[in-house]
Amino acid sequence: MPALRVLVIWPPQILSYFNAGHHNLLYSVAGYLRRLPDVGQVDTLDASVESLTWKEVGDRLHQGGYDVVAISNDLDGVDGLTRFTTYARQLAPKARLVTFGRLSGLRPELFTDFDLDAIVGPGDYEPAVAAFVRAVGDGGPSRPGTVPGVWLRTDSEWTPPAAPGAVLTAEDWVMPDVSEIPYDAYDWLYRDDRNKFCGIPGRRELVVPAARGCPVGCAYCEVPAVFGRPDRRASVEQVVAYIEESFATLPFEYVAFYAPTFTLDRSWTTRLCERLVERGARYPWKCATTVHHLDEDLVALMGRSGCVRVSVGVETLAESGHPALPRLKRKGEDDVEALAAWCERAGIELNCFVIVGLPGTTVADAEAAVARVRALGGRVRPTMYSPHELLRPGMTADAISLHNRQILPEGAVPDPTERQRAYDIVFGRERHVTRVGELVPERREAGSTAGTRS
Repeated sequence: MPALRVLVIWPPQILSYFNAGHHNLLYSVAGYLRRLPDVGQVDTLDASVESLTWKEVGDRLHQGGYDVVAISNDLDGVDGLTRFTTYARQLAPKARLVTFGRLSGLRPELFTDFDLDAIVGPGDYEPAVAAFVRAVGDGGPSRPGTVPGVWLRTDSEWTPPAAPGAVLTAEDWVMPDVSEIPYDAYDWLYRDDRNKFCGIPGRRELVVPAARGCPVGCAYCEVPAVFGRPDRRASVEQVVAYIEESFATLPFEYVAFYAPTFTLDRSWTTRLCERLVERGARYPWKCATTVHHLDEDLVALMGRSGCVRVSVGVETLAESGHPALPRLKRKGEDDVEALAAWCERAGIELNCFVIVGLPGTTVADAEAAVARVRALGGRVRPTMYSPHELLRPGMTADAISLHNRQILPEGAVPDPTERQRAYDIVFGRERHVTRVGELVPERREAGSTAGTRS
């Protein structure tokens, strides 16, 4: 049988929010598939980021000769899925369609109404997609339920997997190939800090996948349900080698460590910081973690090693909202004030996540949290509370897309005036913009970019 041809794609979509780490998983999956002996070619295409037209996507589908199209999904990434599957069935009729991502990992049943052949559920995406690709290469899954971690469709019937999805050891992760990532598009999406996206305007970001899984257990976070509660980490040596190789390949200007709770393992974080200090702290970097997993000495070491921003989930400062949070995240003003002081002394920007509509809190509570963080010199990224339990089978694509942490759930804030105040926190005119770019030296020449593998 000829070697298989696979397309790994994020279909056309107007993004609600951009985090390069979420999109880089597309390239990790592609890299993992390239290791399979029966796979001849794996193409990648992030049509959402590259603002491709449906004609351009259709060209790729029609000309590619694909055996499998692996479709990435996100928490609200279903807007164009029906149209994409229509194009794929018409223009790549022999291709089998499988979807993977944060939303199907959380609620695979949401995708049973779409014209797909397979759905990747909880677990790491790479081994599940690979198992489906191998099954296609062997002539198709022999019977329903036989591909670990993957829901399979036979005619109009869907069968859940008999075995759960696999989780990889960090040694088996494939770091994204920086030569195929459309960094010019990433730069454009991060250009305006008033959007409160996670990147630094005017500076090029290298995303480094550092950890998967999280034991903290926030009810509004998909990580434990998708990747499990145990923390899995790439070795310090693996992380540093990837940074050095990537900076030698392309003119990156800072590192974004992609990990649910970056400082969860204090000894690992310390070893990494010490290694970066040994190298002259020449790689500015940022991360996300919790207030609980930071202390004055660690923050100081992070600053010495090149950290320029640390993001933490403050969520709320109101005690009335604490029952909706894990115990270790129930922090007050004194905790945030202390962290702000540590960050200021270390030369690190403090970025705080605040949830609007968290159960037990009012809009005024969210406004107060935003005001307090700003008074302490911090940056705020607000989001709406979006409970996962409201996601259920049979929902329309439009209904699913409203769970994007920007639109309030129905009935969450019934008073119209209060609701507009809530939206003003997320969508109102933003006057507080970051200056952290001043801490990150420019390295690029005009027009420098990365290529796209095809």
